[in-house]
Formats: sequence, C-alpha cells, structure tokens
Amino acid sequence: MRCAVAGIRWNLEILYSKAFDDIRGEEVAPGAHLRSDADLESFVRRTASTTWHPAGTCKMGHDAMAVVDSRLKVHAIEGLRVVDASIMPTIVSGNTNAPTIMIAEKAADLIRNG
Repeated sequence: MRCAVAGIRWNLEILYSKAFDDIRGEEVAPGAHLRSDADLESFVRRTASTTWHPAGTCKMGHDAMAVVDSRLKVHAIEGLRVVDASIMPTIVSGNTNAPTIMIAEKAADLIRNG
C-alpha cells in the first residue's frame, strides 16, 4: 500500500510539474481533493487491479521447485493436473489467452491419450 500511495504521489508530482502547465486538464483521478494518505489508500482500495496476467506460479519441470511435470501432472498427487497460465515459466510478451488455450488443448490430448 505504501508503494501504491508513493506511486500516486510521484505521478501527481509529474502531472503538476511546470512542463505540463500548458496541456494539463482537470484531474480526473484520484481527484484534486484527495491528497491525504488515508484518501489515497482508499482510492487504491477502490480502484486498483492487475492489468497483467499472472503466470509462472506453478512451475513445470523436474527440479525441486517444479510443481507439475511435462504432462501437466502435479508431482506427488495422483490424478491432478494444472492446466492454465500458471505453468508458464515466464509471462509471454503478448496476451496470455492464446497460449493458455494451447496449454488446454495439449492437456486435452494428454488426457485423451492417457
């Protein structure tokens, strides 16, 4: 939360710098009347969301940190597979939708073929 509030303050500092005097319009968010830590924390809690797609939280591989194997089976748990973007070792450079569909198609083939 401290980082989010600090980030807002930093952006406001840039927005209200002399360089933007000729082009700055009315402040839309968080709102010119919101400047206290409590106000900015409330703004963050109401509006913050992730705009990136989490990936890599359920590593595929065979090392000690790996959760699933190359057949998407969870190590040491019978009958459980992970079929989503979490198996990606790093996030792809584009939207994760198509790669996740590909993972699901591969999983369907793996399940169908045993």
